[in-house]
Amino acid sequence: MTVLEIVKYPAEILETKTKEVTKFDRNLHKLLDDMMETMIAADGVGIAAPQVGQSIRAAIVDIGEGDPPIELINPVITAVGGEDVDLEGCLSFPDLYGEVKRPFFVRVEAQERDGSLYELEAESFEARAIMHEIDHLDGILFNKKISRIVDASEFEELDEELVQLEKDGEGIE
Repeated sequence: MTVLEIVKYPAEILETKTKEVTKFDRNLHKLLDDMMETMIAADGVGIAAPQVGQSIRAAIVDIGEGDPPIELINPVITAVGGEDVDLEGCLSFPDLYGEVKRPFFVRVEAQERDGSLYELEAESFEARAIMHEIDHLDGILFNKKISRIVDASEFEELDEELVQLEKDGEGIE
């Protein structure tokens, strides 16, 4: 696996709607593996193909709660519900953090790396990460959705608090 270069804003590919994946072959598998490696190296929870220079509908989300990473190929949001405002960051905007309003719940239809269809439901942080990555596939960037910019130190403090809660066994609800 290879760590790829992450495309930074204002690169045009980040604001371009991606093309549907039609070939579920070794090249796609390698790209997904490299995207995962890149996301881990960058300490991210999600990455979309445009962020590594590929204009196709493929993304990965891994919020690190013991579940396997979610590979989203040709995802379509079929339902949303509720409302949630929380902090977000983005690998393509390394020094920008802000509050973004998104639905609390999402249902998505997507394909696996072998082309088989599946349906996924997610809530809270996982739903937020999935919708953030699907936005990337539609050329929509989170900087346009920020209601309040947050200082990086505030974002890091919250991250440290969440890590401590997990260590204390309190988890995140």
